[in-house]
Amino acid sequence: MEVSITEKQEKGTRPEDSKLAFGSIFTDHMFNMDYSPDKGWHNPRIEPFKDLSLSPATMMLHYGQAIFEGLKAYKTDDGNIRLYRPRDNFKRLNKSARGLCIPEIDIDFIMESLKTLLKLEKNWIPETMGTSLYIRPTVIATDPYLGVRASETYRFFIILSPVGAYYAAGFNPVNIWISKDHVRAVRGGIGEFKTAANYAASLYASEKAKKEGYAQVLWLDGVERKYIEEVGAMNIFFNINNELITPELNGSILPGITRDSVLQLAKRWGMKVSERKISIDELIQAQKDGSLKEVFGSGTAAVISPVGEIRYGDDVMTIADGKTGPMALKFNKAITEIQYGKAEDTEAWIEAVD
Repeated sequence: MEVSITEKQEKGTRPEDSKLAFGSIFTDHMFNMDYSPDKGWHNPRIEPFKDLSLSPATMMLHYGQAIFEGLKAYKTDDGNIRLYRPRDNFKRLNKSARGLCIPEIDIDFIMESLKTLLKLEKNWIPETMGTSLYIRPTVIATDPYLGVRASETYRFFIILSPVGAYYAAGFNPVNIWISKDHVRAVRGGIGEFKTAANYAASLYASEKAKKEGYAQVLWLDGVERKYIEEVGAMNIFFNINNELITPELNGSILPGITRDSVLQLAKRWGMKVSERKISIDELIQAQKDGSLKEVFGSGTAAVISPVGEIRYGDDVMTIADGKTGPMALKFNKAITEIQYGKAEDTEAWIEAVD
């Protein structure tokens, strides 16, 4: 397939890097591609960013058959464009596709299409450390049909957004709230897939947490409501007695790309690392006896996010005196310097765009 390109006549202007928020500004162009049973994936095109035209009966609107990814493009000091582990994101997109009965994409073709789009939009890529171009690939079901089944037609699209820090606090500790009454996912469900329904399931508790002054919800498992799983927008790590612990992937936790990066670096550095069940009782005890040294999250949006406070019911745990710990600093520095071309890419995580 060849990608057709229709350029926008009047181009927009990227805001100053210092004024960038997250996810509210979009570039001039987007990538679109369609699927039908007789043609497979077809009609790949880059065209001006515009609203989608959908029937009110579109199946995605009624039954939530939609998947997406989030990755970033970075610009180095010499103006080169770099992607961080993009093929891992598209492998995960295909895993989500299999889980939601959506046709898989050809990763090599999409990578080349994405690179073409990024070259066209290169002026939209911020240049300041801590800023980037957020990339949102999405697949939605498009059959106009009211009935519960997998759609037969789909739209795949990629939109781009220049962004600053995900959290308003930047790289400073955030406070998180553990939900006792609500769960997001259960093993055997769709928790391990990056699908719209997972995020819809998190909204009620997230809004409640925000009203209490907390940035995110830390979810417990959906069966026993005892074991820690993940935060709404990131995976979670604990430093207990100098052991780096993160909940094991069990089918209800999203397998984060940044999570995997942290684990790979930790093992390379000779740290003691465990992927295992960790209960809320173990966490509270570790905080009480002083063995809980540090907590931080990992994700594409924020990269590394230190945690300064965790609330569970009436228990409020202050972590590392509310300050950013040394592990969070070390991982954040290592990953971001690879992303921006300021350190050697020892793990072959970077893919150049030009």
